[in-house]
Amino acid sequence: MNVIETSELGKRYGKTWALRDCTFALPAGHLAALVGPNGAGKSTLMNMLVGLTVPTAGTATVLGGRPAGSPAALDGVAFVAQDAPVYRNLSSADMLHLTANLNHRFDRSFAQARLADLGIPLKKKAGKLSGGQQAQLALTLALARKPRLLILDEPLASLDPIARQDFLSAVLTAMADDGVSVLLSSHQVAELERVADYLIVLSRAQLQVAGEVDELLAGHRVLTGPSAEAEEYAARLTVVQTRRGENQAHLLARTGATADPVPPGWESHQVSLEELVMAYLRSPGISEPSALARLRHATPTEATR
Repeated sequence: MNVIETSELGKRYGKTWALRDCTFALPAGHLAALVGPNGAGKSTLMNMLVGLTVPTAGTATVLGGRPAGSPAALDGVAFVAQDAPVYRNLSSADMLHLTANLNHRFDRSFAQARLADLGIPLKKKAGKLSGGQQAQLALTLALARKPRLLILDEPLASLDPIARQDFLSAVLTAMADDGVSVLLSSHQVAELERVADYLIVLSRAQLQVAGEVDELLAGHRVLTGPSAEAEEYAARLTVVQTRRGENQAHLLARTGATADPVPPGWESHQVSLEELVMAYLRSPGISEPSALARLRHATPTEATR
């Protein structure tokens, strides 16, 4: 089952596209990292997935085909927006009470026990809690709804390293214990490399690449060789990014799961998740338009062939 599926999804404000032609499918059971610079369309995509924004073009479904934002969809989706939104003048207990009244399924005992384990006092106002505690409170409220899909928009941005680690550990525990699928937007690529098994990269309001992390890493290589031969060699590949010095060139290219032998004088190196992400963010786009079109509409497995 796909917990998220989009087809040519787009949102336009006036003449400006915040997101356009976004097509991908996220299978259940993954922690998907949604990565991109500010203004790339990450929040726009998430808002459309939870029904806060109506698409200008295309479609989005969740939880096996339910229209995004529909009552049937929202019953199984929990969303934590940017900056861990909580009512600053309400206590943690008040936040639990309010959330329970707004949702027909809410595990109050779980929420109270989790806050107790974290040392977050129920009587303290949310605005008086630390940034890490506010993030954990917002996550607790989301998890207590027992969602099948958890969508998190930049939850790590204002947290210190310890709070980030604690937050991600809680998310992984929810995945393991309750089978929750997760879409997490973040700029913390190094943190995501430890936990994400699916990657979605947005840039310039468009989808650049999407697929399972292991398959994407296996389907890309950094190729190093003489600068004088770079152009000829690159013409045979789908190059994502080129860095060329006077004597040596570095090509990050889509090579497929089984890469062809490299020419004499060239070397092939594995690519890290951070290198892959940064290459797609810096590149104006894959050099073969047809390849990019195939990549957008491919299944997660096909995307790396």
